[in-house]
Amino acid sequence: MTASSYSSSYFLFLNAGLFIILAIFMLPTSDSSANNTTGHQWQLSVDYYKKTCPQIEQLVGSVTYQQFHQSPISGPATIRLFFHDCFVEGCDASILISSKPGSSSLAEKDAYDNKNLPVEAFDSINRAKSLIETKCPGVVSCADILAIAARDFIHLAGGPYYQVKKGRMDGRVSMATRVSSNIPRANSTVDDLLKLFASKGLSQNDLVVLSGAHTIGFAHCEHFVNRLYNYKGTKKPDPSIDPRLLKALRMSCPATGGNTDVVAPFDITTPFVFDHVYYKNLQVKMGLLATDQTLFLDPRTRPVVVSLGNDKQKFFQAFSQAMDKMGTIGVRKGGNNGEIRRDCAHTM
Repeated sequence: MTASSYSSSYFLFLNAGLFIILAIFMLPTSDSSANNTTGHQWQLSVDYYKKTCPQIEQLVGSVTYQQFHQSPISGPATIRLFFHDCFVEGCDASILISSKPGSSSLAEKDAYDNKNLPVEAFDSINRAKSLIETKCPGVVSCADILAIAARDFIHLAGGPYYQVKKGRMDGRVSMATRVSSNIPRANSTVDDLLKLFASKGLSQNDLVVLSGAHTIGFAHCEHFVNRLYNYKGTKKPDPSIDPRLLKALRMSCPATGGNTDVVAPFDITTPFVFDHVYYKNLQVKMGLLATDQTLFLDPRTRPVVVSLGNDKQKFFQAFSQAMDKMGTIGVRKGGNNGEIRRDCAHTM
């Protein structure tokens, strides 16, 4: 797969200086071998739809396969969508709900922190939901579809295939005001991250492992531009950035203006492959975000970074387990707390 297969807005990272990044770093690599609402409030199981919609995996898979090849940005976009959903009010597909016209209260998807979530992610889930409704009407939740689709895209990009437990209900409430305090910031410290993850029932190890999702995907300049010019108010670049990477990033991300739509890959070495090279990059000062690089700089999380960077299969196994664990955050059951939405963008 090449960068040219990406949608136009994500092709921008090849313009100007960022093409140089890939030229410098695209080298062969070795495969050396919500609100503490975590828990099983509702029993999830791999065969939850065995009787009501036994073909659910195949139906979702047919959509994700098509989306992956026709619009590859759908992959990292959907994985990110799943993270943002689970961390705000739990894994209940509330991030898919549209804001009501004329309402002064915006839904999660319209929060500032979600403004750059690519539409391809929402489109992937909506397509899968529409297909499933023709085969199993009113049975499968949008929350389960999102969990399955995220797994599919991980596997299609070369990552692990793991069984997705199902049985989540869709949430009825979606509020933009609940997003900011529940999503990691681009400049969060390890202490900040540990506190946030702990509030979701996730451990220090889970933090490092789940951060490995940045092995694919892109970030807009606004999320790392301060590292390039004015790190922590010093008016100097972050000393933990490789000088070559710094130079290349500066060519496409000026200090002010002109970078609204420009993006750069989280993993500069193998940007389109779900692998463990993200962790190798951190060890040679090639983390894109401050929150990425700090995982290697902090002595508490560095050993895990090194360990996962040395063993792809170990990372795959750990990532599968961490995704399963994250997928249980704030799981809702029926009644007033949950529903099965026929349209993922609207509650009943």
